[in-house]
Amino acid sequence: MAAYLQWRRFVFFDKELVKEPLGNDGAAPGAAHASGPASSKFLCLPPGITVCDSGRGSLVFGDILSLELRFLDYPVHMEGQIWFLPRSLQLTGFQAYKLRVTHLYQLKQHNILASVGEDEEGINPLVKIWNLEKRDGGNPLCTRIFPAIPGTEPTVVSCLTVHENLNFMAIGFTDGSVTLNKGDITRDRHSKTQILHKGNYPITGLAFRQAGKTTHLFVVTTENVQSYIVSGKDYPRVELDTHGCGLRCSALSDPSQDLQFIVAGDECVYLYQPDERGPCFAFEGHKLIAHWFRGYLVIVSRDRKVSPKSEFTSRDSQSSDKQILNIYDLCNKFIAYSAVFEDVVDVLAEWGSLYVLTRDGRVHALQEKDTQTKLEARPPVLWDHFGNISSQECCSLSFQMLFKKNLFEMAINLAKSQHLDSDGLAQIFMQYGDHLYSKGNHDGAVQQYIRTIGKLEPSYVIRKFLDAQRIHNLTAYLQTLHRQSLANADHTTLLLNCYTKLKDSSKLEEFIKTKSESEVHFDVETAIKVLRQAGYYSHALYLAENHAHHEWYLKIQLEDIKNYQEALRYIGKLPFEQAESNMKRYGKILMHHIPEQTTQLLKGLCTDYQPSLEGRGERETAGGRANSEEFIPIFANNPRELKAFLEHMSEVQPDSPQGIYDTLLELRLQNWAHEKDPQVKEKLHAEAISLLKSGRFCDVFDKALVLCQMHDFQDGVLYLYEQGKLFQQIMHYHMQHEQYRQVIAVCERHGEQEPTLWEQALSYFARKEEDCKEYVAAVLKHIENKNLMPPLLVVQTLAHNSTATLSVIRDYLVQKLQKQSQQIAQDELRVRRYREETTRIRQEIQELKESPKIFQKTKCSICNSALELPSVHFLCGHSFHQHCFESYSESDADCPTCLPENRKVMDMIRAQEQKRDLHDQFQHQLKCSNDSFSVIADYFGRGVFNKLTLLTDPPTARLTASLETGLQRDLLMHSRRGT
Repeated sequence: MAAYLQWRRFVFFDKELVKEPLGNDGAAPGAAHASGPASSKFLCLPPGITVCDSGRGSLVFGDILSLELRFLDYPVHMEGQIWFLPRSLQLTGFQAYKLRVTHLYQLKQHNILASVGEDEEGINPLVKIWNLEKRDGGNPLCTRIFPAIPGTEPTVVSCLTVHENLNFMAIGFTDGSVTLNKGDITRDRHSKTQILHKGNYPITGLAFRQAGKTTHLFVVTTENVQSYIVSGKDYPRVELDTHGCGLRCSALSDPSQDLQFIVAGDECVYLYQPDERGPCFAFEGHKLIAHWFRGYLVIVSRDRKVSPKSEFTSRDSQSSDKQILNIYDLCNKFIAYSAVFEDVVDVLAEWGSLYVLTRDGRVHALQEKDTQTKLEARPPVLWDHFGNISSQECCSLSFQMLFKKNLFEMAINLAKSQHLDSDGLAQIFMQYGDHLYSKGNHDGAVQQYIRTIGKLEPSYVIRKFLDAQRIHNLTAYLQTLHRQSLANADHTTLLLNCYTKLKDSSKLEEFIKTKSESEVHFDVETAIKVLRQAGYYSHALYLAENHAHHEWYLKIQLEDIKNYQEALRYIGKLPFEQAESNMKRYGKILMHHIPEQTTQLLKGLCTDYQPSLEGRGERETAGGRANSEEFIPIFANNPRELKAFLEHMSEVQPDSPQGIYDTLLELRLQNWAHEKDPQVKEKLHAEAISLLKSGRFCDVFDKALVLCQMHDFQDGVLYLYEQGKLFQQIMHYHMQHEQYRQVIAVCERHGEQEPTLWEQALSYFARKEEDCKEYVAAVLKHIENKNLMPPLLVVQTLAHNSTATLSVIRDYLVQKLQKQSQQIAQDELRVRRYREETTRIRQEIQELKESPKIFQKTKCSICNSALELPSVHFLCGHSFHQHCFESYSESDADCPTCLPENRKVMDMIRAQEQKRDLHDQFQHQLKCSNDSFSVIADYFGRGVFNKLTLLTDPPTARLTASLETGLQRDLLMHSRRGT
């Protein structure tokens, strides 16, 4: 039980009288009777209003005009009116009952109004359901009317409530009965009425509570409180308490108080759940009205002690007394507002404000202040429970704002209950922290600063705790900053420095050793740098290994700890791409200190690399193969390991890059050149030759050739010359070393591919002054057999050698002369035959010019049948039927039989004419041919050197030439002549 006298009081609401809207002409009833001209600007409601409700944007009032008020100038039809006051404050109403309205209930989620009233004298209450969205003759549509009778005898209705789903309506009576209408309350057909409760005490309050699919009904009388489950069968009942309350002294809270049922007794205010009683608050005073508004409990109480029974039976008979309206914040335990009113009729909530209706028809609006204003509000004049200003509270009139009086806990609770945003809360926490810091409570201050993380700039807090004595507080703040993943690299550096300064290894390990990467709340790379700089190598290695910062792990191992074995082992566990890049970066260092192990890892990395699974569980094991040529520079100053690596790659991976074989060849040639032992040297020689013959230097042998020449490896040089078809170089090599037999052998082996080798050999031996007759004779023999050089050129070449006598070339000259004599005889015979053929052709041409041609063919040359007219005859002697000729001939001027042969001749003539102007080709053939005379003779035959006919020649000559040319063409083409 909480005593309200211990609660602080504030003015969190602004009070003002509701004024009439601008332009109001005084049509509102009661406005003309306001006392004094100055009061006419305030809104006045009709007199006699005792029943009210609100919802759907309007305040709803009901009239009960007593007989004592009939002397006023109001017409009788004002009885039974229902009035609506919308936000525009234009009061409207309609006649709902003939006599009076006793109860109203406006639904909040539907535009439905339920009312209880009387149409005739006596106890005959009627329930009417109004649909305010539909009209019937200008008035709202009444969808249902039924009498409110709990049994056989009529009784007075005491309270009314309706469920927002329109399926439940409960009516309480003064005889202790409660009726439940189940079904659609707006229709008679779908609704069923039954008595839910019978008792001996008047019903003073009803309220529905919905929890999931279960609907409870709270029932309160003057003597007890109970609840029913009305959504099921049998309606089970739970009695909650043996204390009751008066009329309108119960209410249902909002979800902030878990929809508890509030019962305001004279001594305490009780809160109930459907199955038990909750907390209670000692708010003294005779309660007249209980209301719930936006997390606040609103209580209207009277000073004098009046029993609930007397309150229930007669309200109007009591004299006008001062009444106190208190607004309580039950969560934060303070009074948000307190004021004195005269004759409060009811308290309504609408449009985000509270409205207090008094007996004189005035409407007082209580507007809640915004949260920031509340936090800065000055405590008001506070009233004690007798309605007087207490002396203690008079002293508090000089209180400053909440912050200035350091009421931070209350400010925080208030801000939370008012749902202040996070920025506003952070501001309160910051000011609270500043206050505690100024008081020397650093532990408490840092706890408040921690609550500002995410809103307050961390540097504001960090600067306050940079003192070495405050390092524990700074550490706590930075830890929380990291846990919320709001720390940057500087914060991580600062926190780790705090750990290292404190020598707190346990906290340091707890900070860095998380179970998964998702739990890491700091920049890992920054942490590694700080730990490394502070000398915490094991912690830095832990972070680097667990968060895959491989470069940092290897830097620490190689540069700080000098643990080369561990670094190499770690590289062997990495995925292929990372292992490759790190071996390129650190390979030289590892090769210098642990060459054998490093070479072994490189062999695997360049063949079929698979990461080691040691200590890595089921992580990625995808392998790869690196370019072995890129790792050759790592083996600088390690020729033995380099040779082992290269030989391994050439054996297991024949398609290794060319650089591997070039480097291996260079290594073997170096060893061969520096070796002194003949046996070992011979072995190295064989290895080098074997490598050259492996086929890896066939297409690209320039570098290998240079290496062989640098190390004077003659066999290799000759082999590469031969593979590259560099026969001239082979010849020159043997000539330089005066290896005569090898010169002849090269000519014999490659003379067919390179005929000039024999000429070079002859020139070489011709320049030698020593006796080389044997080699000259061998060369001349091949030259003569292949007719490679003219005899005169041979004689001129050998004329420079004093040792080459006539006997050396005698046989060559004799054989050459004999062959030329034979060739001359053959040429003369061929010339004689061509002349005879030419004479015959000329005679034939002459005969064709001078003598007639007799055609004696009797058969067709195509079908071999007897000739019949019409027929076609050609000068060549062939005759054809005209139809055969037309069927087989390709041209009217050509003989079908002679056309293939004539076409060959004409093609030859055209080819010779096309080549006659190819001067460059002629010069090239003349220069390259061994027999220049035959080339010239060939071009003579083509008519290259014939005299051209110029336009300046005499006409007769041109005519003769033209006739001869035409005759030749006629002879070749065998022009036809028809008979």
